[in-house]
Amino acid sequence: MTVSLASLPVDTFVLFAVFVRVGALFMTAPAFGDFTLSPRIRLAAALAVTAAMAPVAASYFPDWAKSGAPWAVSALILGEALVGAFLGLAARIVMAALNVAGQIIAFQMGLSLAQIFDPTQELQGAIVGGFLAVLGTTMIFATDLHHLLLAALADSYVLMRPGVLPDLGDMSGVMVDTLSQSFSLGLRLAAPFVLFGVVFYVGAGVLNRLMPQAQVFFMLMPANLVLGITLLMLTTGLIMTAFLERFEAHLALFLK
Repeated sequence: MTVSLASLPVDTFVLFAVFVRVGALFMTAPAFGDFTLSPRIRLAAALAVTAAMAPVAASYFPDWAKSGAPWAVSALILGEALVGAFLGLAARIVMAALNVAGQIIAFQMGLSLAQIFDPTQELQGAIVGGFLAVLGTTMIFATDLHHLLLAALADSYVLMRPGVLPDLGDMSGVMVDTLSQSFSLGLRLAAPFVLFGVVFYVGAGVLNRLMPQAQVFFMLMPANLVLGITLLMLTTGLIMTAFLERFEAHLALFLK
């Protein structure tokens, strides 16, 4: 018995189109798109997700997708890449809240000049921000929130059907709202350290006025660092809990 491509349950073009959406997500999403992850592993994971999702997603493709005009087929492929990149970037923007919180925390602790390479953003950043970003990525996998990201990808075929041009206005609005909420979340995650910094530096300023001959700020820097690290140890669990709740709520917006 011979098996041809025509006898397969999923058309080759549909399989490729699904891979485009999945691949765009895996290139831009947090954790999946980090450059520290081997490209071969990412490619293998994308192919596996494509194979699992293609039979279900095939029913959402229009009839002309297999035999339509070249320009229409090209537009469909570009739309698939746009949707996948949109989902991945929206999740990555939420992930950036940890970097914002880390920068604020490092500034309050006096560690703003202690730079480290951040694998999630592929640039130099505050050491506290890098720590929170890596911890957040670990917690996403530990709490199975990456399954929610894949579920949002599957439901995107209902919300943003193949062959239909996505509403760029709505997508832009979602990205702007996500960016503003991410910055607000980062500031709220670092709120204990902002309060700590205000109290500490106001007290140091008062002490400097009482003893102008003493180098108060130089003397209090070790205490600032010790108290900051202690506060970070006490609040890391709360920071991760608040971040994961917000990350889950954001992904739930893309579920049908």
